[in-house]
Amino acid sequence: MHRYRSHTCGALRDSDIGKTVRLSGWCHRIRDHGGVLFIDLRDHYGLTQVVADPDSKAFKLAETLRSEWVVRIDGKVRRRPGGTENPELPTGQVEVYIDEIEILGPAAELPMPVFGEQDYPEEIRLKYRFLDLRRDHLHANIMLRGKVIDSIRRRMKESGFFEFQTPILTASSPEGARDYLVPSRLHPGKFYALPQAPQQFKQLIMIAGFDRYFQIAPCFRDEDARADRSPGEFYQLDLEMSFVTQQDVFDAVEPVIRGVFEEFSNGKPVTPKFPLIPYADALRKYGSDKPDLRNPIVMQDVSEAFRGSGFKIFANILNADPTAQVWAIPAPKGGNRAFCDRMNSWAQGEGQPGLGYIFWREGEESGAGPLAKNIGPERTKQIADQMGLKVGDACFFVAGKPKDFVKFAGPARARIGEELGLIAMDRFEFCWIVDFPMYEWNEEEKKIDFSHNPFSMPNLPVEEFLALDAKDNDKLLSIKAIQYDIVCNGVELSSGAIRNHRPEVMKKAFAIAGYSEDVLETKFGGMLHALSLGAPPHGGIAPGIDRIVMLLAGEENLREVVLFPMNQRAEDLLMGAPSEVTPKQLKELHIRLDLPKK
Repeated sequence: MHRYRSHTCGALRDSDIGKTVRLSGWCHRIRDHGGVLFIDLRDHYGLTQVVADPDSKAFKLAETLRSEWVVRIDGKVRRRPGGTENPELPTGQVEVYIDEIEILGPAAELPMPVFGEQDYPEEIRLKYRFLDLRRDHLHANIMLRGKVIDSIRRRMKESGFFEFQTPILTASSPEGARDYLVPSRLHPGKFYALPQAPQQFKQLIMIAGFDRYFQIAPCFRDEDARADRSPGEFYQLDLEMSFVTQQDVFDAVEPVIRGVFEEFSNGKPVTPKFPLIPYADALRKYGSDKPDLRNPIVMQDVSEAFRGSGFKIFANILNADPTAQVWAIPAPKGGNRAFCDRMNSWAQGEGQPGLGYIFWREGEESGAGPLAKNIGPERTKQIADQMGLKVGDACFFVAGKPKDFVKFAGPARARIGEELGLIAMDRFEFCWIVDFPMYEWNEEEKKIDFSHNPFSMPNLPVEEFLALDAKDNDKLLSIKAIQYDIVCNGVELSSGAIRNHRPEVMKKAFAIAGYSEDVLETKFGGMLHALSLGAPPHGGIAPGIDRIVMLLAGEENLREVVLFPMNQRAEDLLMGAPSEVTPKQLKELHIRLDLPKK
C-alpha cells in the first residue's frame, strides 16, 4: 500500500465497503458522541468520516487529535448506520473504522478556525492566508479560477489564437498608471519596469507578422486598491488580431466570454447576443458607461414637462442654460411617500440638496407630492405617459448639465433598483459599450484633451481626419474613437480598441491634443518607428481574469478569488512584502536611500 494513501478523502463510495484503505488529510472536525469519536478527514478532494471507539486499538491516540492536525489513518470501509447518512457529501454513505493512526503534522493553536465560514478581519485572513485557503468556500473559488482559465485557454486555441509570452522586465511606460520599477545591477542608475500590460508588445507581435495572439498575462500597476481592482498585480486575457474591424474583434471574443459564463454559471441565464450600446446612450439611459442591465430602470429626458412650469427651480435651470436638462428616473412600485422620502434622505446623504419626486396613488391619478402640485395635472400626466408610469409607481428627477449630474443619476438609478428589488440577480447581462468620444474639453486648461485611449483609431476615413482643422473644436469634440468595453452586471471586464497603426494619423491625433511631434517622438518613438515600417490594421482587448472569476463565484471582492492577495495598502502580510533590504544589496545596485522624515 502507498506510504500515505490508497484513496483520497473524496473517493470512497458504496462499492468500497469492506475494503481496507489508507487515507491522509487534515482533521477538519472532531466530535465525541458518548465515547465514540467521529473525525471528518479532509484533503483537497473532499471529506470522509472516520470513526474510532474504545474497541479500536487507535482509540487512545485518536483522543489526542486536535483540529487541523495532519494524520494518516488505516481502516475498513463500512456503511454508515441508518439515519446518519449525509446526502450532501459524495462520501456520505460510508465511513472508515480506524485501525491505525499516524500523526504526520501536529498543529499549534489556530489564529483562525478552518471549519465553518465565519468572517474574520482582513488582516488576519491575509496574514494566515494558507489557513484561509483551507476553508471550503475559498478553496472552491480558487479551483473555479483554475477551471475558468483552462476553459478560456481551450476556447482561444479552438478559435485560432496562438499563445505567446511577453517580457516581464521591460521599459517604463510614460503614460497610464504608476510603474513598479526594478533597479538594474549591471546598468547603474537605470531601471526596468514591470509591465502595466503587454500593450506595446502585443502590437509589435502584429507588426512582426503573427496574426492572432493571446496570453493569460500578469499586469503590474502601482495604484490604490478597490473592491474590483487588486493592488499590485492582476491577470487579464490579453489578445490582439491583425486585419480586423471592430466587428471582427466582437465576433472572436464574444463566443469565448459567453461560452465561459455559460459553462460556469450554474444555470444562470447569460445574454445570448451582447447588445451594442453607444457611450452617449449608456450615460443617458443608465447614468453610467458600465451599466447594470439587470436593472430595468431606463432614464429619460423630460425637460419639456418642466420648461416654463410652476416648479421654478427646474424651470429657471432650463431657462438659464440651453445645455441644461431634466432627467426622470422611474421607480415602478415605489409609489408611496415613505419610499420617496427615504430616497430624498439618501440623496442628501450623498451631498445633494435632495431628490425631487412625483408618485401616483389610488384616487390621485394626477400625481402626488410637491412637484406634482407645482407643475399641475397636465404636465404630470405628460411625464406619466412618457415614462409608462401608473398608479403605484413613482418618478424621481435630476436637473442641470448632464455631464455634471450624471455621476449622481447613475447611483440613484442603482439605489432605486436595489431598494425596490427590481434587479434580476440570478443572471449575467452583458453589453458592448461603443462609440467613445475621441476627445473632451479640458475646462481647467481650456484645451482639447484625449478622452479615453490616445492610441485608438479615430472613426473617420484617414484623409478626412488628416484634413481636420485643429481649431474647429465642435468638429473635434464630435469625433468618435474605435474603442469598446465589455460590461457584465455593471462591472467593466475590459477595454479594447482598433489601434492607431498609421504614424501620420497618430501624429495628427496627438497634435490636436496639444502634443508636439518632438514629445511624441520622445515618449513613443520606438512604437512610432515600428508602425512606420509596415504595420497591419490591428485591434484587441484584454478582459480581466480576476473580475470574470469574481462574477462567476458570486463575490464582491477580488480578494476572494486570488490565491495570495495584498491588503489595501499593497502589503503582503504573509510574506512580509515590501521589505527592507541589506546595505550590501543596495550597494550592489548603486542605490542610496533618502527616506521621508517621520
